[in-house]
Amino acid sequence: MISITRDDFDAGEMIEKAKRSSMGALVTFVGTVRDDDIERMELEAYEEVAVQELTAIRNEAMEKYPVQSVDIIHRIGSLRVGENILLIIVGAGHRKEAFDACEYVLERIKESVPIWKKEIGEGGERWVPGEHPEGGA
Repeated sequence: MISITRDDFDAGEMIEKAKRSSMGALVTFVGTVRDDDIERMELEAYEEVAVQELTAIRNEAMEKYPVQSVDIIHRIGSLRVGENILLIIVGAGHRKEAFDACEYVLERIKESVPIWKKEIGEGGERWVPGEHPEGGA
Protein backbone atom coordinates (compact mmCIF):
# COMPACT_ATOMS: atom_id res chain seq x y z
CA MET A 1 0.00 0.00 0.00
CA ILE A 2 1.14 3.48 -0.88
CA SER A 3 -0.96 6.33 0.49
CA ILE A 4 -0.97 10.06 1.16
CA THR A 5 -3.81 10.78 3.57
CA ARG A 6 -5.25 13.32 5.97
CA ASP A 7 -6.54 10.46 8.14
CA ASP A 8 -4.66 8.83 10.99
CA PHE A 9 -3.62 5.20 10.63
CA ASP A 10 -3.58 2.19 12.94
CA ALA A 11 -0.02 0.82 12.76
CA GLY A 12 -1.04 -2.45 14.44
CA GLU A 13 -3.78 -3.05 11.91
CA MET A 14 -1.41 -2.28 9.03
CA ILE A 15 1.22 -4.67 10.43
CA GLU A 16 -1.37 -7.46 10.62
CA LYS A 17 -2.36 -6.81 7.00
CA ALA A 18 1.29 -6.94 5.87
CA LYS A 19 2.04 -10.32 7.50
CA ARG A 20 2.67 -13.37 5.32
CA SER A 21 3.70 -16.83 6.43
CA SER A 22 6.94 -16.55 4.41
CA MET A 23 8.08 -13.48 6.36
CA GLY A 24 10.34 -13.79 9.36
CA ALA A 25 10.63 -10.05 9.87
CA LEU A 26 8.37 -7.04 9.67
CA VAL A 27 10.30 -3.84 10.34
CA THR A 28 8.17 -0.81 11.07
CA PHE A 29 9.01 2.87 11.27
CA VAL A 30 6.44 5.27 12.71
CA GLY A 31 7.31 8.95 12.49
CA THR A 32 5.43 11.23 14.91
CA VAL A 33 5.22 14.97 15.55
CA ARG A 34 7.97 15.72 18.07
CA ASP A 35 7.52 18.33 20.81
CA ASP A 36 10.08 20.93 19.76
CA ASP A 37 8.18 23.70 21.57
CA ILE A 38 5.51 23.60 18.90
CA GLU A 39 1.75 23.20 19.14
CA ARG A 40 1.23 21.58 15.78
CA MET A 41 2.73 20.90 12.38
CA GLU A 42 1.21 21.41 8.99
CA LEU A 43 2.24 19.09 6.18
CA GLU A 44 1.57 19.96 2.56
CA ALA A 45 2.24 17.80 -0.47
CA TYR A 46 2.09 17.83 -4.20
CA GLU A 47 -0.03 14.71 -3.81
CA GLU A 48 0.03 13.28 -7.32
CA VAL A 49 3.81 13.53 -7.56
CA ALA A 50 4.26 12.37 -3.95
CA VAL A 51 2.33 9.14 -4.62
CA GLN A 52 4.34 8.54 -7.80
CA GLU A 53 7.59 9.12 -5.94
CA LEU A 54 6.59 6.87 -3.01
CA THR A 55 5.69 4.14 -5.49
CA ALA A 56 9.05 4.52 -7.23
CA ILE A 57 10.86 4.34 -3.87
CA ARG A 58 8.95 1.18 -2.91
CA ASN A 59 9.88 -0.38 -6.26
CA GLU A 60 13.54 0.62 -5.83
CA ALA A 61 13.64 -0.94 -2.35
CA MET A 62 12.10 -4.17 -3.62
CA GLU A 63 14.65 -4.38 -6.43
CA LYS A 64 17.64 -3.45 -4.24
CA TYR A 65 16.84 -5.68 -1.23
CA PRO A 66 15.40 -9.20 -0.95
CA VAL A 67 12.16 -8.04 0.67
CA GLN A 68 8.62 -9.23 0.06
CA SER A 69 6.61 -6.09 0.74
CA VAL A 70 6.94 -2.37 1.39
CA ASP A 71 3.98 -0.31 2.60
CA ILE A 72 4.16 3.46 3.04
CA ILE A 73 1.54 5.83 4.45
CA HIS A 74 2.33 9.56 4.77
CA ARG A 75 -0.09 11.99 6.38
CA ILE A 76 -0.65 15.59 5.42
CA GLY A 77 -2.73 18.31 7.02
CA SER A 78 -2.59 19.79 10.50
CA LEU A 79 -1.12 17.44 13.12
CA ARG A 80 -0.62 17.92 16.86
CA VAL A 81 2.38 16.81 18.92
CA GLY A 82 2.42 13.03 19.27
CA GLU A 83 0.30 12.34 16.21
CA ASN A 84 1.46 9.93 13.51
CA ILE A 85 3.08 11.35 10.38
CA LEU A 86 4.64 8.44 8.54
CA LEU A 87 4.38 4.65 8.56
CA ILE A 88 6.78 2.37 6.72
CA ILE A 89 6.38 -1.41 6.98
CA VAL A 90 8.91 -3.67 5.30
CA GLY A 91 8.37 -7.43 5.22
CA ALA A 92 11.18 -9.87 4.51
CA GLY A 93 12.38 -13.36 5.22
CA HIS A 94 15.05 -12.06 7.59
CA ARG A 95 15.56 -8.98 9.77
CA LYS A 96 18.74 -7.54 8.23
CA GLU A 97 17.26 -7.00 4.79
CA ALA A 98 14.05 -5.65 6.34
CA PHE A 99 15.99 -3.12 8.49
CA ASP A 100 18.23 -2.13 5.58
CA ALA A 101 15.30 -1.65 3.20
CA CYS A 102 13.30 0.32 5.78
CA GLU A 103 16.20 2.72 6.33
CA TYR A 104 16.66 3.04 2.56
CA VAL A 105 12.97 3.90 2.09
CA LEU A 106 13.06 6.51 4.89
CA GLU A 107 16.16 8.23 3.52
CA ARG A 108 14.79 8.23 -0.05
CA ILE A 109 11.52 9.79 1.16
CA LYS A 110 13.48 12.62 2.77
CA GLU A 111 15.45 13.12 -0.45
CA SER A 112 12.77 13.29 -3.04
CA VAL A 113 9.11 13.24 -2.00
CA PRO A 114 7.47 16.68 -2.36
CA ILE A 115 6.08 17.04 1.18
CA TRP A 116 6.75 20.19 3.20
CA LYS A 117 6.47 20.83 6.94
CA LYS A 118 5.55 24.02 8.76
CA GLU A 119 5.87 24.16 12.55
CA ILE A 120 3.43 26.35 14.49
CA GLY A 121 3.95 27.41 18.10
CA GLU A 122 3.55 30.30 20.52
CA GLY A 123 6.58 32.01 18.98
CA GLY A 124 5.15 31.94 15.48
CA GLU A 125 5.54 29.60 12.56
CA ARG A 126 8.35 28.47 10.30
CA TRP A 127 8.88 26.15 7.37
CA VAL A 128 11.22 23.28 8.24
CA PRO A 129 14.11 22.93 5.83
CA GLY A 130 14.55 19.44 4.43
CA GLU A 131 17.59 17.29 5.06
CA HIS A 132 18.38 17.36 1.39
CA PRO A 133 18.35 20.40 -0.91
CA GLU A 134 15.64 19.06 -3.25
CA GLY A 135 13.64 17.13 -0.68
CA GLY A 136 10.77 17.69 1.68
CA ALA A 137 9.77 15.40 4.57
